[in-house]
Amino acid sequence: MKTMVVQENSPLYRQKIQIGHTRTCNCKATHINCLTAKEWLKCQLGVWQFTYESRDVRDKKVHPATFPIALSKKVIELFTHQGELVLDPFVGSGTTLVAANDLNRNAIGFDLQQSYIDLCEKRLKAQANLFNKAQQIAIQDDARNIYKYIEQETISLIWTSPPYANLLNRRRKNKSRRDRNNEQLGKIEQYSQDPRDLGTMALEEYTEAMGDIYESLLPLLKPKAHCVINVPDMWWEERSINYFFLYGHAMLN
Repeated sequence: MKTMVVQENSPLYRQKIQIGHTRTCNCKATHINCLTAKEWLKCQLGVWQFTYESRDVRDKKVHPATFPIALSKKVIELFTHQGELVLDPFVGSGTTLVAANDLNRNAIGFDLQQSYIDLCEKRLKAQANLFNKAQQIAIQDDARNIYKYIEQETISLIWTSPPYANLLNRRRKNKSRRDRNNEQLGKIEQYSQDPRDLGTMALEEYTEAMGDIYESLLPLLKPKAHCVINVPDMWWEERSINYFFLYGHAMLN
């Protein structure tokens, strides 16, 4: 297994990264992934169910918005082959990199916060996959600079769970948590207060910034590549915020 961290003092900071992006499997050229026919059929179910494992990050004090490794592996298996390149523009706790390591996919993840990049490195070093010849790289930098690191037409999948504008920058009051009165009650779960962080922005500014970021990523995608974004609906000031609509608007404009 090959893992690497790039930070501001690294000689690779804002330089093109040499990383594999071609198939290493024996699948037919017409296959869109390495799944068997039976595995493919299971993926067509309308509702996916996942369970957490011991390697998952569940502590909200470590990261406020995590998702299970099993979800990440499902998406990566569905849209890539072994050896291909996965990009996570907002890598956070590093779940995408961990899943890519399990599946022998090359992967690059970006995050502004050093604490999250350190967490990525720690999680990857804790894994021992002797059969994995792929590389996973965690880079501490703004997602607006991703194009400086990656060659054009090399990415097979963009997969991420992005920040939710400034919607986490409020005290938790939803009923289920108030009833349980757990550690999250009354807590503000913001990623950071860095002004570059998309998690500090108002919705309009956030939508525009996301559109700019994904526009800069478009030339990096291979023909017929995929982009999968994990977002929920949220409530803000008595109204529902439909993130899928915001992303559709950002992508089209």
